[in-house]
Amino acid sequence: MTSMVFHGAAIVRDGPQPRGRAFDAVTWLTIYLIALLGIPSRLVVGPLGSAGAPSMLIGLVSFAFWLTIIVMRRRSSAWLQFYPMRWALGALIFSCGVSYALAMSRPINGDEVSPADVSMLALLSWAGTMLLASDAIRTQSRAAVLVWRIALAGGLLALLGLAQFLTATPYTDMIRIPGLTEVASSSLFERNGLIRPNGTATHPIEYGAILAMILPLALHVALHQQTKWWVLRWIPTVAILAVIGISGSRSAYLCAIAGVLVCMFAWTPVLRRWVIGMAVVVLTLISLVWPRMLRIVVGLFQDPESDPSITSRTDSFDLAWAFLAEYPLFGRGFGTFLPKYRIFDNQFLVQLVSVGIIGVLALIGLAVVAILEMRRVVRTANVLDGGRTRDLAASLSGSVVAGFVSMAFFDAFAFPMTMGTLFLVLGVIGALSRLRREITPLWK
Repeated sequence: MTSMVFHGAAIVRDGPQPRGRAFDAVTWLTIYLIALLGIPSRLVVGPLGSAGAPSMLIGLVSFAFWLTIIVMRRRSSAWLQFYPMRWALGALIFSCGVSYALAMSRPINGDEVSPADVSMLALLSWAGTMLLASDAIRTQSRAAVLVWRIALAGGLLALLGLAQFLTATPYTDMIRIPGLTEVASSSLFERNGLIRPNGTATHPIEYGAILAMILPLALHVALHQQTKWWVLRWIPTVAILAVIGISGSRSAYLCAIAGVLVCMFAWTPVLRRWVIGMAVVVLTLISLVWPRMLRIVVGLFQDPESDPSITSRTDSFDLAWAFLAEYPLFGRGFGTFLPKYRIFDNQFLVQLVSVGIIGVLALIGLAVVAILEMRRVVRTANVLDGGRTRDLAASLSGSVVAGFVSMAFFDAFAFPMTMGTLFLVLGVIGALSRLRREITPLWK
């Protein structure tokens, strides 16, 4: 029997094997992606409760594997090389960990302990995904493969949303996976008499945020991965744009616009004019064929003072500042601010209350470092590759911007699909940053 050994992040067999068949980090991260977006959030490993989401368990395995490699390679200087993404993530984990430890060291309500534990496990799971992607994706071509798979997964998720919208049927209630327990029922939401699809996500806002994050990557695939059939390349982009359009979600619109605007900086003037022209044509057709939809979208941004979903968010600022005054640096405890106290619908406010000023700065710092790293890649990209590297870096930046903008509209840390997607993208950014810096991989 052919023996198998770990070789870097891959499992390889002794002796010759077909090229490209090795089980590598991208393969493992693809399994994570399927578990993250393909398995409805309501299905978990029953005995583990909210910590039993399959994607969370896979992320924890990734973190354990990454940590094991560090211990095994403790004499290697590779992991000590300056790596901005790793240091930024470390700052976030450190601030949340200190906040968690301080909360556990003082009197705390009993019902806050378990959510805090789950929050730390979730953070380590997302970190494991990011670290494995950052340190184990060996080539830019493999990173491009993962980006394609993320775009394809987003396209399939969008097609499910279109089916939900057209038939008013959730479909996710038909998914049954042995060993997983249903912790919530499948349901669809409505606004202005129209179905708001949510795909496999818990809520339409989360669904819209995920698709807005994937949209820049789908555009990159459509424009630059020309080895694939053009129909297959464009289906994810078209499907995602269609679902965002019918979502009736302010956050989805704003996040998608923010992400695409970042992408446009890397586009040629001709491509920018072409995209803007196509957008004008599509909006004109919608206004003629389906004027009600256009009125609904415009109405979402009119008279914000009388919109309860907006006023509930703005009214939360005073309460957040009151908590901050009591625990300004590290907050009252990571994961301890429960929905029963207040639903802020703003992750930055939740972070401010839970982890304090240090935690908010660490969270924002992770986004800033990621964007600066991609800016460096854009500046140093080789023009001879047809602009693919430059566009990939801009698309990844757009995805991160969309993800962090979405945090201003809902408590994103409470929605694992959103954060899992964001940290997966951050992992691809880390990999591209490392590859461009020619830093030695943590394992070979």
